[in-house]
Amino acid sequence: MSPAAQATAARRRRASQRAAMRRRRAFLFVAMLGALAIGFALLAPLFRTAVRDLTLPLEHASEIRQQAQEKNLDPALIAGVIYAESKFVDQTSPVGALGLMQLMPETARFIAERSGGTAFTIEDLSTPEVNIAYGSWYLRYLLDHYDGEEVRALAAYNGGMGNVNEWIEEARARGGEFSEADITFPETREYVDRVRTARRDYAQTYGAELGIR
Repeated sequence: MSPAAQATAARRRRASQRAAMRRRRAFLFVAMLGALAIGFALLAPLFRTAVRDLTLPLEHASEIRQQAQEKNLDPALIAGVIYAESKFVDQTSPVGALGLMQLMPETARFIAERSGGTAFTIEDLSTPEVNIAYGSWYLRYLLDHYDGEEVRALAAYNGGMGNVNEWIEEARARGGEFSEADITFPETREYVDRVRTARRDYAQTYGAELGIR
């Protein structure tokens, strides 16, 4: 073979090798994209669950369902109160409110007395089952006291019954009916909004877990 023919053959071999390399690279790229797509499809539900658990956590669903049934409460409302109070983290507030539903010791003692909890101690509030049971009892008590008016009951849960009663009287003195706008504590107004928003979100997100659907 002449030198010219050898050079031509070498160029063809190199061109063929480059073409084969491009095909391998293209195949590897497509395979990588496919693997990424499969991985994303497999991990996406886990990612969504992780985000949900961080932004809208839910623990002790069975206890919430039980207390909702026993106290004739919406389980999403109980979950919404827990979210607004503690985001489902057992803690003690700077003012001394305890546990998931942030009950003050004097309120817990009142609940124990009214509900027959003769063996109750304040330390029991660190037990989620007891805390949710007592908080649910108090929520039912407030709703009954205010004739089912949810805004009043939630405002009293946060701001105290004495303040709510005062706001109701002030509204009546002005010739009107009490509404959320009559709550003079910004923190309590925000609390009522937060609970009601969370209630809706829990009903939509955790309906099955809370026994709503």
